[in-house]
Amino acid sequence: MHPDPAGLLSRLGRPLRLIVAGGGTGGHTYPALAAIRALRTRLAEAGGALDALWIGTASGLEVQVSAAENIPFKAVATGKIRRHANPLRMVSPANVRDMGRVPLGVAQARSAVAAFAPDVVLGTGGYVAVPVGTAARMCHRPLVVHEQTVRLGLGNRALARMATRVALSSESTLRLLPRPVRARAVVTGNPVRPEVLAGQGDKAVQALGLWGFDRALPTVYVTGGAQGSRQINELVSENLPWMLGHANVVHQCGPGHEGRLRRRAEGLPGHLRPRYRVTGFVGPELPDVLALADVVLSRSGAGTLAELTALGRAAVLVPLATSAGNEQVHNARHLAEAGAAVALLGPATPDALRGALGPLLTDPARRAETARRAAGHGRPDAAERLVDVLLSVVRP
Repeated sequence: MHPDPAGLLSRLGRPLRLIVAGGGTGGHTYPALAAIRALRTRLAEAGGALDALWIGTASGLEVQVSAAENIPFKAVATGKIRRHANPLRMVSPANVRDMGRVPLGVAQARSAVAAFAPDVVLGTGGYVAVPVGTAARMCHRPLVVHEQTVRLGLGNRALARMATRVALSSESTLRLLPRPVRARAVVTGNPVRPEVLAGQGDKAVQALGLWGFDRALPTVYVTGGAQGSRQINELVSENLPWMLGHANVVHQCGPGHEGRLRRRAEGLPGHLRPRYRVTGFVGPELPDVLALADVVLSRSGAGTLAELTALGRAAVLVPLATSAGNEQVHNARHLAEAGAAVALLGPATPDALRGALGPLLTDPARRAETARRAAGHGRPDAAERLVDVLLSVVRP
C-alpha cells in the first residue's frame, strides 16, 4: 500500500491519472463515484490532484453521473449477453449481434487507454468494463476490478484472471475464486456515498411532514428502488393495517404507483392514517429517512445492502427474481444465513411478509440483534480501502 500519497505524487510529478470503467446501473456506477471522490480527497490532502476519465456506454447512468462530477467521458461499443437456463438458447441472434460489437469496443477502449495513459484503471462491472479492462491489459496498465455482489458477475469473471488486483465486497466471495485469482484478491467492501451515512432522522420528519408518526413505535422504510416495485407495493398494501398497528411506515412506491396507493390509504382507519406516508420518490432526504428507519423493507441489490449494512439497519429483503445471475437471491441468502437480515427466499406472499416482518416489529431485542449483525457485515470505510488498493498498484 501507499501510506504516503505525497511521496507517490512527488515521484509522478503530475496529477495521478485514473480511468474508471463501469456503469449501466447504479449498482456499478455509484461505487465508482464513491471511489473517485475518496481518491480526489486523499490526493488533495497530499497536495496533489486527480485526472480522471470515465469510459462507459452512451446510454448508461454513468453519462449523467460523470457530467455532474465534471469528469470527462468517453463512450465505447459493448455487447450484452442475455442469459438463459438452457445454454443453447443463449446462441440467439441478439447475443450473436451484440457479441460482434465487443471487438469494436476493445479497439475503441484501447485507443482511449493509450491516449490517456492512466496510472491505474478501475473496473466496477457492467458489460463496458470488459473491453476497457482488456485494453488496460493490452496497454500494460494496472487493472483493479471491483465486484459488488457475493458472486462475480459475467464481466468481472472474465476480467479477474487478467486483473492486477481484485477487490471484493464480501469475505464469502474469496472461496468462489480460482486459486490464482484468490491470491490477488482483497476484501474492501462495497463503497457507499458518504452522504448516505450522515443522515438525521429528525430532518426526515421535517422534510416529509411526518408529524403524525408515533415515535414510540418503530419506523419501517419501504422501497422498491427509484421506479418502485409492484410486488413490494402489493405485499405492503395487503398488510398495511397490520403493519401500522405496530409501526410507522414511510413507503417509497415509485411515481407510477403513487396515485393508486394514496387512494388505498384513504380507506385506512383514522387512527392509523397519520402513521403512513406514501411518496413516489425519495431524493436528497434519503439519508435522513434511512437514519429514521428502524427496519427497511427492500430489494437486495448490492448497493442497497452495502448501505444498509454500513448503517447497521435491520432489514426484510425481497430479492428480485429476475436479477442477472440470480445475484439478489445470493445476496439476500448470504445476509439471512448470518442473521443479519430476514429474506423472503420462497414465495413472496402477504403471509410470508408478515411472518418475516412481525418479529422485527414486536421484539426490540430481536430487531437490535439483527441490526448488530448487519453492522458486522458493513464496511463504511470501503471507499478508503479501495483507494488504498488503487494507490498500491501505481508504478511511478
